[in-house]
Amino acid sequence: MKLSNCMIAGILLAILSALNGVAAEPPIHHRLMFVEYGKGPNRLLELDAGGKVFWEHQPPSIAVIFEVLRNGNVLYAYGGKPTGVREVTRQGAEVWNYVSKCPQVLGCERLANGNTLVAEQGPCQAVEVSPKREVLRVTPLKTSQESYHLQVRNIHKLANGNILAAHEGEGAVREVDLEGNVVWEYTGVENAGDAQRLPNGNTLISCGTQKRVIEVTPDKKLAWEFRAEDAPELNITWVSSIQRLSNGNLVVGNFLRGQEGKGAHVFEVTRDKKVVWKWDDHSLIKSLTTVRVLD
Repeated sequence: MKLSNCMIAGILLAILSALNGVAAEPPIHHRLMFVEYGKGPNRLLELDAGGKVFWEHQPPSIAVIFEVLRNGNVLYAYGGKPTGVREVTRQGAEVWNYVSKCPQVLGCERLANGNTLVAEQGPCQAVEVSPKREVLRVTPLKTSQESYHLQVRNIHKLANGNILAAHEGEGAVREVDLEGNVVWEYTGVENAGDAQRLPNGNTLISCGTQKRVIEVTPDKKLAWEFRAEDAPELNITWVSSIQRLSNGNLVVGNFLRGQEGKGAHVFEVTRDKKVVWKWDDHSLIKSLTTVRVLD
């Protein structure tokens, strides 16, 4: 049977379409949890992979930082009067609550030993609290910020036992030993919300209103950065949170303060600065602070 030119073209087109279908990568979808904060209500939201609200929780007062625990419960700091740290189930039941004597708590972390690290402000210090709510250790944190509200945000206990703290108001990141002695610091950033020590010994920092994420070496050299200029379409306004995925990509929270309705709330970027996924449902929220992928 002799094939016409039209038939041949049709066959070739079908083959190319099939090859393109095989080669095409499936779209990325993430389950998300985040804190909505700003002009909208202050609440915790969990979205399914389709972007629909799966869970919602109303904290008793201002909350900007949370952690999803291995048991599925959610740990978050609340900064009202009283102030402290709560653990709640996905049904909203409170299973643990530490009430602090300081003016405001906005940062916390559940440690591997079951204790909780509390970032107290006024004075600025890291307090380790047992499951029985006993204060086991108090570590002073150095900062030049006098007003307590911006003294410290995220804190992390490192593998060496030291504490890594992000001092938002001062724009500084410091590692201190358990007595509060500064053993490493990086300054000159703006509204530092989080700092994370990477397996290679470098430190990842969210630089707030500098509109960038940076990775710095132990000797304070810039090893990598992602800036607003690298992806103008995202309208990076305030880098409020960072999460390193198992594939090495970063999930970045973009606090759209003063830019509500424009740009992405959260995005995923590769090490070669390729944005592979973003979420920007402005009909659902105005702005967010901490965001985590739960996949």
